[in-house]
Amino acid sequence: MSIGAKRDDQNGNPTGDRLAVLPDELLLQIFETLGRTSRKSLCNVSRLNRKYHKLSDAVLYKSILFETPELHLTFSESLSRRPRRGSAIHEIKLSYPSSELSHLALDAPVHNSYLDPTRVDGLSRTLSIMSNLEKLDISVPDVLLHGIGTLFNGPFDLACLKTCSLFYQCANDAYWDLRENIHIFAHPTLETLIIRRAKLDERGFDFIERPHVTALKRLHLVECDINDDALADVLEFPEALEEFVMTQTEEPEPELEESSDSLSDYIIALNSQAEFLKSITFDSPTLHNRKTLRLREFEVLKTLRLNWDHQLFAKSSKKPRLHSVGFPPEMEVLEFFNDLGTDNEVTDLFVVAIESKDIIAKNWKTMIVVDGDDGVPKEIKDACKTVGLQLDIIGAMGTDSDEDSNDDADIDTDADTDTDS
Repeated sequence: MSIGAKRDDQNGNPTGDRLAVLPDELLLQIFETLGRTSRKSLCNVSRLNRKYHKLSDAVLYKSILFETPELHLTFSESLSRRPRRGSAIHEIKLSYPSSELSHLALDAPVHNSYLDPTRVDGLSRTLSIMSNLEKLDISVPDVLLHGIGTLFNGPFDLACLKTCSLFYQCANDAYWDLRENIHIFAHPTLETLIIRRAKLDERGFDFIERPHVTALKRLHLVECDINDDALADVLEFPEALEEFVMTQTEEPEPELEESSDSLSDYIIALNSQAEFLKSITFDSPTLHNRKTLRLREFEVLKTLRLNWDHQLFAKSSKKPRLHSVGFPPEMEVLEFFNDLGTDNEVTDLFVVAIESKDIIAKNWKTMIVVDGDDGVPKEIKDACKTVGLQLDIIGAMGTDSDEDSNDDADIDTDADTDTDS
């Protein structure tokens, strides 16, 4: 590709270059557009002169994807020769296929590679050179678990890190030990943390030196085995956590060993962030409730997502129900991922709660539910209509009779409704 540039003159300035008059900020935008179209063309541009080489590096090295250990080892060697490039990297993703696990775990040479796999732990040193790194996505074999963990064990070289995702592939698809990376919770600038298939026992953050408050805003625990006391421990550090997500499969493999089976235990674990949380999601079918939830302390919570209505009210019991759910006072959206109406006593309590909306949750505007095999209970539909609560039914294709059509006139049954769980 030709952009009208010639090589540098003896003073190092581009000659005969019509783009030379443009400011660096505009040139950088042009190079970013070119890089999205053809990285090869951008590499060619980078060889035209020193100025373009510097600006092209800022684009070429801004986002890096390592798909094999060999790639990151080769890059580490290159970065050791030219450490300046490290400051140009803003985003890095390490995503090695599971097939690499056996090679690394056995400490044997990577297939078709002359590089020594024992040097892979040097990756933490390579990452520390990336002084402007903002996003780190880790999805690698667990042989790197300890090495990368040392990167978070202060002092913090990644002073600009904002987003981090952690997942380590273990043999037999086991949960990896979050304790090896526990200091990620103490990172001062991190705002978004996503942890996949990790386990953490009741010891939590059992270190003498406790970290200062952190900038963490969003925490997602995806298919993890996390002790509720340990969760409460690490949640003492964020200055103001705004979003919490915890998901698990219906039949976890391997079986959960550290996790509680009570949703209430995890709500208690969140109490230290109750005055800041705006969104809470529990998509965990393994969690049940023996007592109704108490959520009045979550003063700014706007969105609550759960699996079933009985996670709010607890399933039917022989003891009389003396209290209703303590809904978050500022709640606007309540969503359920699974069928309602599976417990008649809970349904009756839920209807009463809806009818008391103006008292218990005056800002409650929307309830999102799935249609289910038996549909949404008519009592709940009627209660929503009475108080003016918008009911969005995911998967509802229509009504079976004119009477149902009239009753559901104010209910949104858009089959295409989609929500992010």
